[in-house]
Amino acid sequence: MFHGRECPHCRKMMPLVDKMIEEKGVEIEKLEVWHNEKNADAMRSYRDIITPKCGGQLRVPTFLNTEAKDVFCGEVEYEELVDWATK
Repeated sequence: MFHGRECPHCRKMMPLVDKMIEEKGVEIEKLEVWHNEKNADAMRSYRDIITPKCGGQLRVPTFLNTEAKDVFCGEVEYEELVDWATK
């Protein structure tokens, strides 16, 4: 999960991510990209995977499954987050 510390959409998603980690045992690495250049570089390294699914931009929150090369951006309901993460 690429996120920004002050991002209101990220703040809305964080409790859902934490709930999913606790309830479903899904591993999610949270990388803050607005204040951490190393994490921002990591996000940019996946530009070719992220931008086609995120309106041509790198934005937060972005969820990336590196194994499946699957991405979604923005806010979703808990059930959709779980469906995406567990498929």
